[in-house]
Amino acid sequence: MQSATFTLSPSLRLPKPRRQSSATLNPRFDPIHASASSKPNNLTPHTNGTLSASLPRRSWSLSSSSSNFKLRPWTSVPLVDSDAGTSRFQVRATAESAEESSESSSMFKTLELGALFGLWYLFNIYFNIYNKQVLKVFPYPVTVTGIQFAVGTVLVLLMWGLNLYKKPKVSGAQLAAILPLAVVHTLGNLFTNMSLGRVAVSFTHTIKASEPFFSVILSAMFLGEIPTPWVVASLIPIVGGVGLASVTEASFNWAGFWSAMASNLTNQSRNVLSKKVMVKKEANMDNITLFSIITVMSFFLLTPVAIFMEGVKFTPAALQSAGLNVQEVYIRSLIAALCFHAYQQVSYMILQRVSPVTHSVGNCVKRVVVIVSSVLFFKTPVSAINSLGTGVALAGVFLYSRVKRIKAKPKTA
Repeated sequence: MQSATFTLSPSLRLPKPRRQSSATLNPRFDPIHASASSKPNNLTPHTNGTLSASLPRRSWSLSSSSSNFKLRPWTSVPLVDSDAGTSRFQVRATAESAEESSESSSMFKTLELGALFGLWYLFNIYFNIYNKQVLKVFPYPVTVTGIQFAVGTVLVLLMWGLNLYKKPKVSGAQLAAILPLAVVHTLGNLFTNMSLGRVAVSFTHTIKASEPFFSVILSAMFLGEIPTPWVVASLIPIVGGVGLASVTEASFNWAGFWSAMASNLTNQSRNVLSKKVMVKKEANMDNITLFSIITVMSFFLLTPVAIFMEGVKFTPAALQSAGLNVQEVYIRSLIAALCFHAYQQVSYMILQRVSPVTHSVGNCVKRVVVIVSSVLFFKTPVSAINSLGTGVALAGVFLYSRVKRIKAKPKTA
């Protein structure tokens, strides 16, 4: 006689049932009441050796394959459709994967922005150091600025020629609108180099920290933007700190001071002028494209002025006659020019990713980094009062960048 085994899915084996007589089953078998067909509490053997068991509400499903019985798990609730369960699992898995993808994308963007800020500061530090070294031995700021625009123009043309960035299609009306911006951009960088050639790097950047003062004055005069009391209050430490640092500056001279002030005036005029002129941008005219066009225009504007004012002084013969190391001057000038273009390009890339207020705060931190690094590199003598003045001015700039977001309450009738 074949032996019958109960197999509980998936692999649990039950003991073999004993041969039973006509006697009733052990009462301990209850509460599972087995029945055959419609007769309760009885087990009826079938001819094929299988047992048909039915339970009220809870039941074991028995199936026969040869002599083996396979039992499905019993439950008091209806079985869930496997397709529905799979569907719910897939939806949950998709949601989790989308959430993980969003988190990884956010983390990547944060790291990318942090890298851009790091490059912005690094390029600015190298520009100021190498530019100062060149201006010390080659005191021709117009020529130096022209070289920087020339290198920037080459980089822009390569970027467009190699399709690294889309070449814009600019109309004559747009060029006419951009021209004033190019003029003040050229003057701003020229005056900065004139100041760097006369005074210490740290002092130039301390004076340039007063840019918000000129921004508020020019915006009120030409745009009708009346500053809030908070903005006006933030200008007090800026002006006071710059004045304190100027009085105690060891390398102070009026030419360097007024050149830095003129740089502030022209740079802020560029910002105000860009709002006043309202350059009509097409889809391909973003900030980076606008900066690239201004760089090319500045090169063509300044080159004839440099030749007229300072002559051709950057040839190997002219440098040798002045007793300079030609290779050293060329390498340092090239590095300064590359960093000059790179830090401004990265600055515009950051501006496309963050708000103007965040960019302004980053610019304030950048100025601190440049001042500290230049003092350490050139071993600039700095007194305690001078350091205090610089710190107060920079704190005022940071405060200005924060309170600028506070809007004046509209006057009610």
